[in-house]
Amino acid sequence: MTLTLPKLSLVLLIGPSGSGKSTFGRKHFLPTEVVSSDSCRGVVSDDENAQDATEDAFDLLHFIVRTRLRRGKLTVVDATNVQEGARRSLLRIADEFHVPAAAIVFDLPESVCHRRNADRPDRQFGPHVIKNQLKDMRRAYGRLEREGFKYVFGLRSEADVEEAAIERVPLWPDRSELTGPFDIVGDVHGCADELFELLDKLGYKIEELAEPRVLDTEPVGGRPFVGMHTVPVYYDVVPPEGRMLAFVGDLVDRGPDSPRVLKLAMSMVRSGAAVAVPGNHDVKLIRHLRGRPVSISHGLQETIDQLAKQPEEFVANALRFLDSLVSHAVLDGGKLVIAHAGLKAEMQGRASGRVKEFCLYGDTTGETDEFGLPIRYPWASDYRGSAMVVYGHTPVPEAEWLNGTINIDTGCVFGGKLTALRYPEREVVSVPARQMYAASKRPFLETAPPDLSAQQVVDDVLDLEDVSGKRLIATRLKHVVTIREENATAALETISRFAVNPKWLVYLPPTMSPSETSHRDGYLEYPEEAIAYYRDNGVETVVCEEKHMGSRAVVILCRDEEVARQRFGVLGEGMGTVITRTGRRFFEDALVEQELLGRVAQGISSAGLWEELETDWMVLDAELMPWSAKARELLRTQYAPVGAAAIHAHRAATALLEAPRLDDQELGELRGRNAARAGLAEAYVEGYRRYCWPVNSLDDYRLAPFHLLATEGAVHTDKPHTWHMEMLGRFCGDGLLFATPYRVVQTGDPDEVAAAVAWWEELTGKGGEGMVVKPLDFIVTGARGLIQPAVKCRGREYLRIIYGPEYSIPENLQRLRKRGLGVKRSLALREFALGVEGLERFVRREPLRRVHECAFGVLALESEPVDPRL
Repeated sequence: MTLTLPKLSLVLLIGPSGSGKSTFGRKHFLPTEVVSSDSCRGVVSDDENAQDATEDAFDLLHFIVRTRLRRGKLTVVDATNVQEGARRSLLRIADEFHVPAAAIVFDLPESVCHRRNADRPDRQFGPHVIKNQLKDMRRAYGRLEREGFKYVFGLRSEADVEEAAIERVPLWPDRSELTGPFDIVGDVHGCADELFELLDKLGYKIEELAEPRVLDTEPVGGRPFVGMHTVPVYYDVVPPEGRMLAFVGDLVDRGPDSPRVLKLAMSMVRSGAAVAVPGNHDVKLIRHLRGRPVSISHGLQETIDQLAKQPEEFVANALRFLDSLVSHAVLDGGKLVIAHAGLKAEMQGRASGRVKEFCLYGDTTGETDEFGLPIRYPWASDYRGSAMVVYGHTPVPEAEWLNGTINIDTGCVFGGKLTALRYPEREVVSVPARQMYAASKRPFLETAPPDLSAQQVVDDVLDLEDVSGKRLIATRLKHVVTIREENATAALETISRFAVNPKWLVYLPPTMSPSETSHRDGYLEYPEEAIAYYRDNGVETVVCEEKHMGSRAVVILCRDEEVARQRFGVLGEGMGTVITRTGRRFFEDALVEQELLGRVAQGISSAGLWEELETDWMVLDAELMPWSAKARELLRTQYAPVGAAAIHAHRAATALLEAPRLDDQELGELRGRNAARAGLAEAYVEGYRRYCWPVNSLDDYRLAPFHLLATEGAVHTDKPHTWHMEMLGRFCGDGLLFATPYRVVQTGDPDEVAAAVAWWEELTGKGGEGMVVKPLDFIVTGARGLIQPAVKCRGREYLRIIYGPEYSIPENLQRLRKRGLGVKRSLALREFALGVEGLERFVRREPLRRVHECAFGVLALESEPVDPRL
């Protein structure tokens, strides 16, 4: 005997003590799938037979059942379950989480139960207990389906129990084995000409058959819908490139040719070229064709008249087809959901009357608007699910994204257009209506387009819960990055008080680790160690870039203010912004900022990059010089005191020499130390000055971009660093903008390594900061996973600013060489993964909260306790 159970269901084992429920559960289900009342009683009381703990035990049992069902896990309840009250509470939980309930009834002879209990010393109770349990069970047997059980199986003998086998099948909405690609078509409403035109535009080849044909094969996936095997094919359809069509419902009513639309949909679903879900108009037609009373309104009369001209056999086939459609479809491993009116995350892939109602009508409030139409709660504004939801039902002038959902009903029957979404490309394809076939009660085509999209309006208010507390951020490069609560609190303070408009905050750059500590005389950092790091990690080619004496800057640039409005949802803030590593605005003077952005945009236009990259916006990673006011504050508060202390010591020693109270030997030693200190102090002051100079106008700034991070439709982390340098070099060179010098080095070639070292010595010898060594590829993984995206190697004079004038004295250098880089490098990798993830989410047009989460995560990690001198 095979017991067929949905993969997601609540299964109750029903039977008296000794009927074999627990043994059956252990045999057919995972230990984690079975929730036993005895085990729960033992958890709360240390005694599985403590009857006084029953109430607490079932509180725990219900909690576990609720948690598992919420997480989408099949759950088996091992208890007697012979009393209706016990079953009712569990059925309510199943209904709450929209899963079907199944009952496996162990209706074994009373003697078998007595015999088994006799062998168990912990089950020594009177025979009346089993008699009463059997009586309760058998009294309820015939009404289990009326109680709400979708599946009822009876095992009446020990042989039945022994021979029983469990078969698990997906719930009907679960079509996750179908991975597409898909072309999802919005509400057709009988607009057959437009449907055929749209499919032709999408590349589908359609041939009408002279006579309907019944296929011998089962529909795709091997799980035919109920009655689908009897539905004939009226068209032969060849999809392009193995694609599938998907209908979001409302095939009929209002339009001129509902039968033709039905024939095509029936043919494609039957042959496996399409999937379909029902709309509210389709369900209303089903009720009418079954002879049930319905209101003949909203275009139903047109469909009735059109079907009256069709053969009765076709009408019967159409009824079977529509009746076979399931409330919604979960596709592509759960990544895509199609439902006529949409579907909240907690209902996806589940089956209940409330799920079906939501799929057909949305989240209605029970009220009507001034047009007499139902008012619906905007469920998509609160959607937080991971699956993309594609739906229709309510006509909109343009299909637009909102929190990973999209309404593709663009009102073809009302004179709008018929729209399809290409998945996974997220491309919208439409054809215009040939005429207005019906008048919409609620005008939507005449509505002036808003300044902001629906997504941008929702993004105007960010939810504190999306960034507060401990967070686990999933990234493509680093799996999950953990943000501790205390770090999140620090970031929240910064971002709420000092950060730019969060709509600009699509990326924050990662920190960068220095190279391994050098043991070369007089050096703390040296290029050989930086290059060796990559060579040891299997990287054959690196790019060495000059490290500029400025501040890290992220340039977010739009072609004009209109692009800033459309793509970023920012109004009245110009064509972009320039932000610091901590998300703050670089320029206090907005006019200077916009002038700089205008110069960058002009250079990009002259180079033809807007057209070449097919974009109207860019995100650039750059260095802005001189050090900004905020960076100068860092110098003043963190680095300068170190130097000042050394200079003060020099001055104190000078005063002592001028009024000596020491013997000749002590005086000689002091003179020697002070002469050395004087030279170091002078070098410190000179090095400090190189990084700061007066700024009176834009001409006093220098911007050196080195990453072209993202443009419309692309995150350019798949390009080598040489591509970035070449692309950026095409619009640099006007004084304000200059290209970053670099050279490519083969890590295994001693001559090329030596040349790179000599170049570094030349750069630092002239007062330069040093260089950054990067693998040729933007993202590289080694045997231990992701490796450092960049390693900096700073010159001796720059390090004098960081560590103080006397850091290069041998005893100080020896102490500094004990510095540890592990925490810094871990931080760099986590921040790099978050930065790339944020850009990828933005390019995919995910909600701002999802993009913002990554930038916020970088900012939070910056509050981790790491030596700021590294």
